[in-house]
Amino acid sequence: MTKVVTFGCRLNSYESEVIKAKIQKAGLNDDVAVFNTCSVTKEAEKEAIRSIKKFKKHNPNSKIVVTGCAAQINPNTFAEMESVSFVFGNVEKLTDTPYNIIKNGLKSNNEAVNSSHTRHEDKIFFNSRAKTQEHHDKILVNDIMSIKQTYFSNVVSSFENKTRAFLEIQNGCNHRCTFCIIPFARGNSRSVPFGILAQEIQKLVNNGYQEVVLTGVDITDYGKDLPGGLTLGKMVKRLLNHIPNLPRLRLSSVDVAEIDEDIFYLLRHEPRFMPYFHISLQSGDNLILKRMKRRHSREDVLNFVQKVREIRSDAAFGADIISGFPTETKDQFLNSKNLIIEAGISFCHIFSFSPHDGTPAAKMPQIEKSIIKQRTKELIEEGKNELKKLLNSMIEKEFFVLCESNTLARCHNFATGVITNATQDFSGQIVRVKAVGVKDEKLIFELIN
Repeated sequence: MTKVVTFGCRLNSYESEVIKAKIQKAGLNDDVAVFNTCSVTKEAEKEAIRSIKKFKKHNPNSKIVVTGCAAQINPNTFAEMESVSFVFGNVEKLTDTPYNIIKNGLKSNNEAVNSSHTRHEDKIFFNSRAKTQEHHDKILVNDIMSIKQTYFSNVVSSFENKTRAFLEIQNGCNHRCTFCIIPFARGNSRSVPFGILAQEIQKLVNNGYQEVVLTGVDITDYGKDLPGGLTLGKMVKRLLNHIPNLPRLRLSSVDVAEIDEDIFYLLRHEPRFMPYFHISLQSGDNLILKRMKRRHSREDVLNFVQKVREIRSDAAFGADIISGFPTETKDQFLNSKNLIIEAGISFCHIFSFSPHDGTPAAKMPQIEKSIIKQRTKELIEEGKNELKKLLNSMIEKEFFVLCESNTLARCHNFATGVITNATQDFSGQIVRVKAVGVKDEKLIFELIN
């Protein structure tokens, strides 16, 4: 029996579905566990290692395969683990090759695969490879910077235990934020052509999905590598025009520095475009943002939020925020904390800073861990306060919600709630409800017949 364990972002979740399809295609029936890892923080890598060790303890006869961002950046870390049979990179995991290797018990032949591509300046990759050749036959990890295309043949038409579908529209990142290792795990930005996206969303709609979430590493960079001047907003407009029977379309994380005017047009004129934006914020202090090499300011974030709310007063926002970035003073931390309130950010993903080897931020003066821990706690609490405000403002109002299970449902603005009077399973359907209360950071819904 095969098992796929996913860490990290929505893109990884999407790619885990691709992995499942590849496993099925290869006819892989062995006792295999694939760990699709994350590398957004050092703690994410440690979590994967702990999970692998725990799994092996309870499943001693299983073959363990490690892939994803952490495997791409630090293949030797995982190859050196006796419990790990193979380590595959972020490109390789989306091809047929590794699953045929597992099935046939072959060596990975890393050298042969790598020599088939033009090599670029992937210094982290080459430094990692140079450390040891002892576990060479376990590793199939390419120079990610040599990859020029998105693997748009790997489209998923169904999602296990999901009522919303995710679609990768873009991969990689052209920016080099000082704290971020992800470009070295994902490569440079590559967009999926519009024709492929329209075709695959139509398949998802035909398979009964009521909502599609467009995902990637830096989706607001979409289209810059494609001919015709296509932007994210223009692409979404064309998608919704092309597929009139798609009920809902939602974006994953956005960068306010790259938002184009067509996004605001969609908010005004397209009710199928969901008014929720998860902002790649990272900090609320302008000097820290400069040291992070971000391209927006706190004022840009506030202006974006204000403009969205002027168009859609029912819009909501989330954000990724890093606490304890090197050199962050108390006042700079408070600027982040205050921005959560000023912008009304209801869905906060707070990350404690942890240095990644190979990034400029790892060489900057670090903040004490105890201080970072306290700041993280305060940011989380502030985010919870904003979520309470949002949920309380929705009481006594009616909504059309997408049922993610027989009782759990999600609103247009990403808020979730529990339907208390459902007499049947509405999973995957859009139903009308009234919010009558709040409990445990969720709305209480009553179904309106």
